[in-house]
Amino acid sequence: MVRLGELERRVMDIVWARFGCELTGRDVAGQLPGYAYTTVLTVLTRLENKGLVRHQRDGPVHHYSSTASRESYIASLMHDALDVSSDRGAALVRFAETVSPAEADVLRRALDHPGPAQPSRRR
Repeated sequence: MVRLGELERRVMDIVWARFGCELTGRDVAGQLPGYAYTTVLTVLTRLENKGLVRHQRDGPVHHYSSTASRESYIASLMHDALDVSSDRGAALVRFAETVSPAEADVLRRALDHPGPAQPSRRR
């Protein structure tokens, strides 16, 4: 899974906030004061090359959307972290020991009833 630089993460935060919608480069740039429009387009192109966004052209306008949700991206990062462990089970146990009781309940429900991810409740 690809890691994101600071500006890439900020751009993805904007795109993920509108998951399932298309944004123009100007839409994204408008939410990043202090960055040139061309800089934002360069970042969006890099994110497309990394497989995190896709774009569709409508005349001169490019529309961008994420290829997956923020939660899917984070889950991939978690899998990558487990992949570097020589003992995935031990890493999972250590992780389970560090989550809050509410997070443990979410994990239990997910393991007991696998299926589409349920939206988490904010603490």
